[in-house]
Amino acid sequence: MKDTRWQLRLPSPLPDTSFHPLLVRLLYNRGITDPRHFETFLAADERLAGDPFAIPGMQKAVERVCQALAKGETIAVYGDFDADGVTATVLLVQGLSRLGGTVVPYLPHRQREGYGLNQAALEALHGQGVVLVVTVDCGMTAVAEVEYARRLGLEVIITDHHRLPPVAPAAVAAVNPRAPGTPQAMAELAGVGVAYKLLQALHLHLGREMDDEEVLDLVALGTVADAAPLLGENRYLVRRGLKVVNRLRRLGLSALADAARLKGGEVDTEAISYVLGPRLNAAGRLDHALLSYNLLATQDHDEAERLARLLDGKNRERQELTGALLAQARQQVVPLLPQAPLLLVAQDNYRAGVAGIVAGKLAEEFYRPTVVIEVGPEVSRGSARSIPEFNIGSAIDGCGHLLLRFGGHAQAAGFTIPTCNISAFHQHLLELAGERLVGVDLRPRLAIDAQVELSYLDGRFIPLLESLAPFGPGNDVPTFLSRRLQVLETRALGGLGEHLRLKVRGGRVTWPAMAFHMGRYVSEVTPYLDVVYSFGRERDGGGMMHLNVKDFLPNP
Repeated sequence: MKDTRWQLRLPSPLPDTSFHPLLVRLLYNRGITDPRHFETFLAADERLAGDPFAIPGMQKAVERVCQALAKGETIAVYGDFDADGVTATVLLVQGLSRLGGTVVPYLPHRQREGYGLNQAALEALHGQGVVLVVTVDCGMTAVAEVEYARRLGLEVIITDHHRLPPVAPAAVAAVNPRAPGTPQAMAELAGVGVAYKLLQALHLHLGREMDDEEVLDLVALGTVADAAPLLGENRYLVRRGLKVVNRLRRLGLSALADAARLKGGEVDTEAISYVLGPRLNAAGRLDHALLSYNLLATQDHDEAERLARLLDGKNRERQELTGALLAQARQQVVPLLPQAPLLLVAQDNYRAGVAGIVAGKLAEEFYRPTVVIEVGPEVSRGSARSIPEFNIGSAIDGCGHLLLRFGGHAQAAGFTIPTCNISAFHQHLLELAGERLVGVDLRPRLAIDAQVELSYLDGRFIPLLESLAPFGPGNDVPTFLSRRLQVLETRALGGLGEHLRLKVRGGRVTWPAMAFHMGRYVSEVTPYLDVVYSFGRERDGGGMMHLNVKDFLPNP
């Protein structure tokens, strides 16, 4: 509202094509500027898929895994406790098992072990007879841990998608699409996407047919839940994967959808981001990620229903905890504004499992890079979220001398730190933010694709909009601005009137509109409004379309 910047994308000269001019504008805004690529992007077919062996390290990884399969060696798939890591672990354990492998999963406990490889876990796996450890969604910074594994007699293959460190672990192979030489279409694969490419490469090497129907639901879930850009191969995998997800063939996924009151055919990227993903993540945040692993891997109906109900309850618990900690954190940061270019809060009751959520909500609300730390007696754990103008992964890399372990990317990162170093860490980040954010308008930004007359977006154009799906980072839902819309109706919705339902008219066209979480602005609704919106579809009531209001201003 008042503190939000409306950033209307500047029009640029468009090529003369057979495509609808507004659709071309939307493609341009998403970086698709060559008319030769328009049809490929919209089709989102196998032309966006890359050769898995084009990722550096893949050939070595495949050769070592095939050796393990041939010798009957026990392989451990070592994942992460978020939805990306869990889906990648399920995918690779089941995929290697179908190839005849003896495979065990390992997912660390967030509170007791923290992120990534750890020595105690490696000792335990060695004791179980594991010979080869394949990481998914972790491992790129585990230099000491990989060396420790070598001394134990374990060999390690790393598959990961996080930032490349200055010094790489001495693993048998490291498969990371961020490595130089990887084709751009695969550069932004999520952890589960990298695991999928490894399984694909194994099938190609062995001359075996791979049934994508068995794994693409996992790829879609993990990729979307991890907020990976939905461009390049991610776009292809997620569009195909959503079709598999909506068939609800996987018992655990079907049970989770039932618990969340979703039906087959209703699951899109928004449903994964805000409904299924948070439930899968709730296990690792408040308990153990094995709950989500077992849900997605089970072949038992009763177990699937039991675990789905358990995760649904964990998610409600997570929501309550997040709300309480967010209110506490907000009280701490408000006095620091507007001077502070970066926000950091640290308390002993900030559970590591929800620190990232709290950091993300603060970063969104106050438009500052934000760090939330769960303070421990000797060692503390933190999560960071950022804004487009500040690379938090790079900034935390620059503080590596103060940290025990860290990893992440431009917009999100996690770390462990000696508690005694928190003050110095905070000061160093403040200095970096102060330097890099000079002159930046630190108010929330609302990107707008185009200003249009409401009557221009008629029923014939909606299918063109939907051809841009799946939506997500890098391919946001198209957002429009229409000025001086007449407000015909205003109604508060929700138990506390937290939402607004409007009916607006532009020219001869009338649309229903939903303004979620804007009930407190009801007094600012005037007879005529400038409205920023996207298009949404009701999940019930026949899937009717409505305007999804992002912001509005009175237009007298």
